[in-house]
Amino acid sequence: MLWEKIQRNQDVTTSEIDAALRFTQTQKPHHNGGNMPKDDKTPLYDEKAGIKTADNKLISPRSPNQVSYIEAIRGNDMVFGIGPAGTGKTFLAVASAVAMYQAGEIERMVFCRPAVEAGEQLGFLPGDMLEKIDPYLRPIFDALHDMMQGDQVIKKMENGDIEIAPLAFMRGRTLKNAFVVLDEAQNTTSMQMKMFLTRMGEGTRMVITGDPSQIDLPAGVQSGLKEAMTILHNVEEVPFIHFDKTDVVRHKLVTKIIEAYDKHEYRTRS
Repeated sequence: MLWEKIQRNQDVTTSEIDAALRFTQTQKPHHNGGNMPKDDKTPLYDEKAGIKTADNKLISPRSPNQVSYIEAIRGNDMVFGIGPAGTGKTFLAVASAVAMYQAGEIERMVFCRPAVEAGEQLGFLPGDMLEKIDPYLRPIFDALHDMMQGDQVIKKMENGDIEIAPLAFMRGRTLKNAFVVLDEAQNTTSMQMKMFLTRMGEGTRMVITGDPSQIDLPAGVQSGLKEAMTILHNVEEVPFIHFDKTDVVRHKLVTKIIEAYDKHEYRTRS
């Protein structure tokens, strides 16, 4: 694929070269359950494994686990993406939502997060509701703007085709013909997670992303994501794609930071 980009006079970044090298070095992707590709030979850096938007923009996976993640989203109604920051969990989920919306496979996109980060509550933040939730949902806004024109995002939000809201707003609803992403799911309580998972209606796809190592819940409160990983582990129709430091696509220093923290945690447990 890199050679094809060069032939088309497109720029090849150092991160893309790094990703291609990791494809040749990484072992079998980490996943369980779900309708995954039958061929064990995961396509390496193949355009067919990517996500193509209506404006002909190709989002290419940069690790075997990212390929498995995209394939799992294509083949299943519910998918969990588990792993550290910078592995593309949220970005690829948003890209998949936009591609399916533009292809007419779903009617709207719904993105939500539990608003519990940094110990703050929505009521203590200035501004109206949209301004209050902006700090919590900014990564989703950023990903959307990478896939669509800014005026398109605003227009789709105004007509209801794109909804971005705190997780609490999902209570009591049934979501039909939608692509729903729950981000930062490690910060859901057990009750919130069950509430969210049971919102699924006809024609709806759900992607749940989170990092169990970055839980911001009060001490003693069980993470809904960690509980769901245990309860739903053997449900064949619900694949869990597990990312690790080899999937990080941010600055290379992020990979070293994650590795250092993993070693520290291991020593602490030992």
